[in-house]
Amino acid sequence: MDIDQFIRKVPNWPKPGILFYDITTLLADPKVFAYVIDELIRPFQNEKIDKVVGIDARGFILAGVVSYKLGAGVSLIRKKGKLPYQTLQESYSYEYAAETVEMHEDAIKKGERVLIVDDLIATGGTLEAATKLITRLGGEIVGIAAIIDLPSVGGSAKLKNYHLHTLINYQSEKVV
Repeated sequence: MDIDQFIRKVPNWPKPGILFYDITTLLADPKVFAYVIDELIRPFQNEKIDKVVGIDARGFILAGVVSYKLGAGVSLIRKKGKLPYQTLQESYSYEYAAETVEMHEDAIKKGERVLIVDDLIATGGTLEAATKLITRLGGEIVGIAAIIDLPSVGGSAKLKNYHLHTLINYQSEKVV
């Protein structure tokens, strides 16, 4: 299936010159959404996954369904100040700003096998921060799955030490 036709491209969002890849249109179609979930988990179906980690915010939608299909639990990585219990923090920079993400300190147990899911890989900052948090908690990262990769922005190159699985690549996020 060609999922490109189901991804809305929004020029000049969140700032001029950026082309934003919006997956909400993909999620709205039940057959396409099912296809995407099946394809995201395909390389990990025979792996023992204990937890699926979803990245704030679209990654949450994917993580819930992926974890259900894999028979795993879900853990969340959120922007600073959004989790109600004791957390670990990791800061990073990306195209537009600097950010801090958090994870509950008991979200991953030592030795648990973890799959990270998100909608898009751009600079890789959020996913790098996620790998650091999971590793600090003692988790073993089995892989990273995302719908979209923007390889020209450099994030997937930063994550080359992980089993990285994406469904579609766009060469640029710049409006042309």
